[in-house]
Amino acid sequence: MSSEILMNIAVEDLLSEAVLRSLLSQIGREFIIPTCYGLRGADYLKQRLIGFNNAAKAIPYLVVVDLDAHLCPLALLRNWQRFERHPNFLFRIAVKEIEAWILADRESFAKWLGVLAQSIPEEVDSIPKPKEFLVSLAKKSNRRNLREDLVPAKGSIAKVGKGYNAVLSEFVSQHWKLTNAVNYSPSLMRAKNALVNFQPST
Repeated sequence: MSSEILMNIAVEDLLSEAVLRSLLSQIGREFIIPTCYGLRGADYLKQRLIGFNNAAKAIPYLVVVDLDAHLCPLALLRNWQRFERHPNFLFRIAVKEIEAWILADRESFAKWLGVLAQSIPEEVDSIPKPKEFLVSLAKKSNRRNLREDLVPAKGSIAKVGKGYNAVLSEFVSQHWKLTNAVNYSPSLMRAKNALVNFQPST
């Protein structure tokens, strides 16, 4: 019997896709991702959530969204999930943004960015705005190319640099270690445990 587990994923953006692909590859189980859905923001996922749940009857689905401005994960769940969840449907929340899960591998991220690991809080889920925090951290980087990619150009109204998603996705795929990251993000630890214990329903 094959130990492979087919699992479609649905995410808000390309960076979240990179994180989920890396996460699934490091769980210690053989997850195969046939299709990635979404990539159009949170509202797109919310509108299609019940459809993903129904589709999970045929193939498991993993949906990950940012907590963003919701008070807590339970508040988001009450707002989004107004249906009976199928056992093959996994819905996880990154507290408070997917960037927190990236920052959670404090040692690897600090080394890559060229900053002190101590500059990253030990519980990254407590960072109010992880994306803004990451950009502010990048401003202190001693690596000019990363500063230019991650930080908006002077006078720009953009919140992040032009290379933000590309360079962070590269970091996640090449350097990010789940075993380190789960120690500093409770929401990531919960997501990992859900995947470790998942048994597809037929």
